Amino acid sequence: MPLKRSETTISRSANQSGFTLVEMLLVLVILATLAAIVVPKFAGRSEQARVTAAQAQIANFEIVLDAFEVDNGFYPKGSNGLEDLVQEPSYAKDWRGPYLKQDIPLDPWGNEYIYEYPGKHNQKGYDLMSMGPDGRVGGDDDITNWSTDRSRK
Repeated sequence: MPLKRSETTISRSANQSGFTLVEMLLVLVILATLAAIVVPKFAGRSEQARVTAAQAQIANFEIVLDAFEVDNGFYPKGSNGLEDLVQEPSYAKDWRGPYLKQDIPLDPWGNEYIYEYPGKHNQKGYDLMSMGPDGRVGGDDDITNWSTDRSRK
C-alpha cells in the first residue's frame, strides 16, 4: 500500500528536525573564537574613553576656575573649592556664579576630583586631579592638570 502525501511529509520532517550535537558544538566553538578576538579590543577602548573623559572634565574645570578667578581675583580656597563653583562662598564678594550648571561630577570611575589651592605642583595656581582607574593617589594612572615626567594619558 503506497504512502499518502501527508504521511510522507510527516516522516521526512521527523527525520530532519533540529541540529545535531556536532553542529551545535561547531557553532559554539566559532562564537567562542570570535569573542576571544573581539572582546579584548573593545575592553581597552572603553578604558581609554574613560581617561579621555577625565581629561575633558579637567579641562572644563580649568575654564570655569579661570572664570571664577577673573571675577574674584583669586581661585576658590581650600579642598572643597570646586563646590564654590556651584554655591556662593562667603569669602567671594564678586561671585557671579554658578559657574557650573550642574553639581560637581564624579570622575569616570566614580571618585571625586581632587582640588587644592594653592597647588603643590602648580605653585601659582591650583592642582586638580582624578585618581584614575585604581582610585588611589599616585601611580602612573592619575590624570592631572600639571605635567609630570611620565607622559600624560
